[in-house]
Amino acid sequence: MSGTTASEAPAAPPAGTLFVDEATGVDAAGVDATSQATPFKTAAFALYSGGEAASIFVKKDEGYEAISASALKKAKKGAEGIAKKIKTAEEQRVKKEKEEASKLEEAKKIQIVEDAALPAAKKIKIRDAAATRGTRVRLSGWVHRLRTQKGLAFLVLRDGTGYLQCVLAGDLANAYSTVSLTLESTVTVSGVVSALPEGKSAPGNHELAVDYYEVVGLAPGGDEAVSNKVQEGADPNLLLDMRHLVLRGETMSNIFKVRAALLRAFRKTYAELGLLEVTPPCMVQTQVEGGSTLFSLKYYGEDAFLTQSSQLYLETVLPSLGDVFCVQESFRAEKSHTRRHLSEYTHVEAELAFLTFEDLLTHIETLFVRTVEHTLADPEIAAIVEQLHPGFVAPKLPFRRMAYVDALDWLNAHGIPNEEGEPFKFGDDIAEAAERKMTDTINEPILLNRFPLEIKSFYMKRCADDPRVTESVDLLIPNVGEICGGSMRIYDLDELLAGYKREGIDPAPYYWFTDQRRYGTCPHGGYGLGTERILAWLCDRFTVRDCSLYPRFTGRCKP
Repeated sequence: MSGTTASEAPAAPPAGTLFVDEATGVDAAGVDATSQATPFKTAAFALYSGGEAASIFVKKDEGYEAISASALKKAKKGAEGIAKKIKTAEEQRVKKEKEEASKLEEAKKIQIVEDAALPAAKKIKIRDAAATRGTRVRLSGWVHRLRTQKGLAFLVLRDGTGYLQCVLAGDLANAYSTVSLTLESTVTVSGVVSALPEGKSAPGNHELAVDYYEVVGLAPGGDEAVSNKVQEGADPNLLLDMRHLVLRGETMSNIFKVRAALLRAFRKTYAELGLLEVTPPCMVQTQVEGGSTLFSLKYYGEDAFLTQSSQLYLETVLPSLGDVFCVQESFRAEKSHTRRHLSEYTHVEAELAFLTFEDLLTHIETLFVRTVEHTLADPEIAAIVEQLHPGFVAPKLPFRRMAYVDALDWLNAHGIPNEEGEPFKFGDDIAEAAERKMTDTINEPILLNRFPLEIKSFYMKRCADDPRVTESVDLLIPNVGEICGGSMRIYDLDELLAGYKREGIDPAPYYWFTDQRRYGTCPHGGYGLGTERILAWLCDRFTVRDCSLYPRFTGRCKP
């Protein structure tokens, strides 16, 4: 019968014993294998670490036992192999360091001098590279990618207008400034741009053969290298702290190229529709969307706020300028952490005179469709949108019109409850989750309209056929939700005064707004669109924070 009797129990390990457990152990320098909690994996590594005199205990089914003679003999051979391997690795490391040091010393001897016999270089931006092929050019940019091989160095430069592969050969590739070059360094290069041979690929299908270059600003390497500062998949808060570096990435720069094109498209569409751009103030003393979301400040001793909307000011210029719009920052102190809320956002707003509610709905859908068409008319922007949002389909006219009461019926029919978990009833605000569920299920733009008076702002006009509801509208887009809100405005003086009273608003500070109803009132309406929400939809971004240059939201006001 095998086994160990009580009288034959193994001796307790002496002090300083190294423990080995092939199942859970780790062979690595720094492991304290004198504890059974942190054993080595192999006896060979234990012997290498502790020396020939080391006491080694190996994990068995019954517990730790002293290593057997045969296992110890085998471990000694293994330890010799480990020692030899480590010695070889150290010798190779030293040799490599010497070779690199020698290479650097040789590199320092190389002087980069521009050949005076070469023709003068024409200064260009990367966007001009295709048009200047075959001509000696000079351009500056940031090192976006860097690769070296067998006497060649390949740099992909970025200057904001595009990307260009630059090839350095001979002394240029071996010079100290090239050997020590780092990502995000700035350089000025000169040379000739040529089309790539068949089968090769690079941005623009061409590359620049560099004949001279200078380092303008060398970026840090090592622990301070940009690749260590900004890593894919890093904590979102860290990436927001490093936003100034994150913006250099291709995805983020592409998003803001689309943003610029989108704002250009808005202005083009407004020009086609006959609206004039104005610039209202950001510091105000009146509210538009409720006092709870106002950012307050002291303005020369007076109370003031950051504007929630430019609507009231836009209304004041209708009599002098006609239909108007603005592209302006708006600020809302909503303590919301949803993916579609920001404390500061770019607000595209418009006001139009002498129109009906149906005219307003038609104007909104026309503006939206035309603006997207103009945005995608630029081939470069269309390619970026396709890259960021594969299969994107531009919306078509007309949009679905759905009354608030019909939306309640739809939600109840589909078993989607209100925020209290009950069926929707008239007067309920349709929360974001329910609104998104409905929009994504229907999967087309919706002009949701005729909201109850109680859940809308004081200035919105009541519907003539049902005074319980207002001539109001939200434009809902699949995958984003609400991107636009608008209404016809009250233009009757008494009705506006009643609106102030209903909402508990002191009319005195609004005297200039009230005067619009005294001095030639007229039917008018308007709306506001969130640029970042539209951009999130176009570029298929999960959050609007990706669509704001430096996003501001609850708890975030840096950098």
